[in-house]
Amino acid sequence: METWWFLALEFALAICLILMSKWQPFPGPSKRYGIVLLIFAALFLIGESGPRPTNVQVHLLFLLVYGALGLLRGVQNMLISRDEVIVAPFAGVMFCVAATAMMADQWGSLSMGEEYAAFATIVALGGCQTFLVFRGLLIGRLPLAWSKAGLVALERGQISGDHGAIQCFERAWDLEEEHINPMAWSALSRIHDFLGNEDEASHWNKRLAESGGQEAVANEWLVAIDEALEKLNPNQERNIL
Repeated sequence: METWWFLALEFALAICLILMSKWQPFPGPSKRYGIVLLIFAALFLIGESGPRPTNVQVHLLFLLVYGALGLLRGVQNMLISRDEVIVAPFAGVMFCVAATAMMADQWGSLSMGEEYAAFATIVALGGCQTFLVFRGLLIGRLPLAWSKAGLVALERGQISGDHGAIQCFERAWDLEEEHINPMAWSALSRIHDFLGNEDEASHWNKRLAESGGQEAVANEWLVAIDEALEKLNPNQERNIL
């Protein structure tokens, strides 16, 4: 009966990862991580109907290993490349649950010193997991990543729609990292000017001027935006919008 709790946890985490991935600048890592977790959860569910149901220890070992792999990749994505912020917190949940359950299962056979060490480890894991949730899910704004995602979308010719260049650049701002804002404003100004949206272009030009103007943006960024726009068909994009 205990295995059903772990199955419910695996399915819940997998579904949350897949659904929340669309809110990330680069949804690929979290979506793939969630899909793989969903596949394993489905396999475990099928195993429950067999003559020898999956043991709890199998769930714990899987959650521990898969959570550790997710932590390695997720922390890198969240703190170094800053492409997304949800893999690390969800992987941390799996790792913490598995590690705590394994220590609790062995608690009766531990010496006094080992019990103190296990308790300290559980507290440390809880503190680290709190940091991951706070840093990732609560304050995980990714202005630079949204700008990068906007440029990638623009180079692919995707201006409008979900995860299109306009949507990405409109999210690429931050009150704490104001030096990044002119990148988004300049891109939006150029895109709307390219599409013939004079009112929108004027609006973003004013925002750009308030943030320091084009002088506040690296010339390489402006060149990259212009080169991506030159590859597009303006008439086709106007019809889309």
